[in-house]
Amino acid sequence: MRKKTFRIDDPIESAFLAQVELRRVLPHETARCQQAVRENHYLQSADLVGEQLWYVAEVQGQWLALLGWSAAAYHLKGRDAWIGWNETQRRARLSLLANNARFCLLTPAGAHPNLASYVMGQNLQRLSQDWQAAYGHPILAVESFVDTQLFRGTSYKATGWQAVGCTAGFKRVAQDFYQVHDRPKQLFVRELAKHAARTLRGRELPAALAGYERTVAPHCLMALDLAGSLWEILQAQVPESRSVHGLRHKQATVLAIVFAYLLSGGRGGHRGVALFARDLSPAQRAAFRCWYNRKERRYEAPTENCIYRVLKAVPVRPFQQAIWAWQKARLGSEDGDVVVLDGKAVRGSRGTQLVGAINARSGRALGVEAVADKSNEIPAGQTLLQRLDLDGTIDGPVRDQVHGRSGRGRKVVREDVGDLTAAGTGG
Repeated sequence: MRKKTFRIDDPIESAFLAQVELRRVLPHETARCQQAVRENHYLQSADLVGEQLWYVAEVQGQWLALLGWSAAAYHLKGRDAWIGWNETQRRARLSLLANNARFCLLTPAGAHPNLASYVMGQNLQRLSQDWQAAYGHPILAVESFVDTQLFRGTSYKATGWQAVGCTAGFKRVAQDFYQVHDRPKQLFVRELAKHAARTLRGRELPAALAGYERTVAPHCLMALDLAGSLWEILQAQVPESRSVHGLRHKQATVLAIVFAYLLSGGRGGHRGVALFARDLSPAQRAAFRCWYNRKERRYEAPTENCIYRVLKAVPVRPFQQAIWAWQKARLGSEDGDVVVLDGKAVRGSRGTQLVGAINARSGRALGVEAVADKSNEIPAGQTLLQRLDLDGTIDGPVRDQVHGRSGRGRKVVREDVGDLTAAGTGG
């Protein structure tokens, strides 16, 4: 965005502004800064959320203005439409935005009519560099809110900010908690880097910025009714593998969240699931029957350690049967006449191999069997077929081969023929 230049006709005012120095608030000045903000800002609060920087504008040691910058808001309809990014991009790149959460003048009203815009312009020129030094990443664009019942946003307009709508009337009071304040504000945005909005909505960030993109958990795609029905069947059919004394999250809760994580495209281990759970909305946490903290009056997400302990001890066979029963209840039992067996190596498992059975027409998973140590996929496939519910579709048990066919039944084929053959011959 092209920077605007302003001419101040009053030579006295121009000489005064030339003396103004903008600098970071020093650690030992924090208490003084916060007290001044509480006394001079209309919100009467200096509490900011997330990463934050404070600046003071002064002349010969006299404080004239204070500016506080914090982490950007999670969701802003006007800002997100202005950038044009999708949900995944927003979650991964939100740290490249900052919020001008506080801006207050400490001088008498009207004493220096150009002070606010001058200080804001000076601050915008150095903000990204200072953020890089403090938190290890730059800032590409900024946002701010103006209460139009009290202010007109003149200093923002004069320094190139753009109004993009109003907020919904919520304030952020914790890392992921908001309160209604019933006072919508005008939303202003501004690019600090050229074509910042285009960069933020791009399929990939430029090489110079790619390292700042955060790895985020996928957004939960499971509907609330599906989450509830999955929890109920897991609670009923999978025995609890831990001592129930002192448990906060039921095993069914953790298993349902893990399943939703995978269904939503999640990849990774326990930490990825924990991040996914942490980002669930209150309604989603309630649907998964997360533990309700009565003191805080909110549903808590299971921690990484809790997820690890559940997955380490869960009985695999009952869990599989519960998932298949849930699939059957949701999708029905009408399948095609072709079942595909496919062998896969589990990434990051140091050699664990699985054989899965999938109905070729419906895509429904029918079962999974682990390949035993020092064995191959053929015995695992035979074991899997013998315990599947295929009565009436295949003539007799499959003992000596992994694939078979009856004239009146279902056909079982090997998708990974090369792998199975090689495993069976040692080649």
